[in-house]
Amino acid sequence: MVKFDHMGLPVRDVALARDWYVTNFGFKVEFDDRERKIVAIQDDAGFTIFLSEVAGELVGAKCGLTLQVADVDAKHQELARCGVQFVNPPSRLFWGYGAELTDPDGYLVMLWDEVSMREKGGAA
Repeated sequence: MVKFDHMGLPVRDVALARDWYVTNFGFKVEFDDRERKIVAIQDDAGFTIFLSEVAGELVGAKCGLTLQVADVDAKHQELARCGVQFVNPPSRLFWGYGAELTDPDGYLVMLWDEVSMREKGGAA
C-alpha cells in the first residue's frame, strides 16, 4: 500500500502561509516550531503539509495544490468577499470544473467539489 501522507512546501514567511491556509481553508496547526521556522498544517483527512521558511525568493517551477471543498462556488464567493484574488473563478478548466487561486507564495491552489465536477464537469 502507498498513501501520500506528508509533503514539504518552502515558503517566504511561515507565519503568513500558516495563517492563510488556516483562515481560508480550515487547516489545523499540528505543530509550530518558531525556532526552526517550520509549521505543520493538517487538512480534515489527516494530510500534513510542512511549511518551511526559506531565505530569499522562491524561484523556478512550483507545485500546485488541489483542495476538495464542500461547494466550490460557495467557497469562491466566501473567499472573494474576503478579498482573495482568483486566477480563474469557478468554471470549466482543462482539469474539470473548479476555481484557481494562488497562495501568498505563488503556489497554484485548485478548488473543486464532487457535485460540481459531476454536474458541470469534464474538462474544457
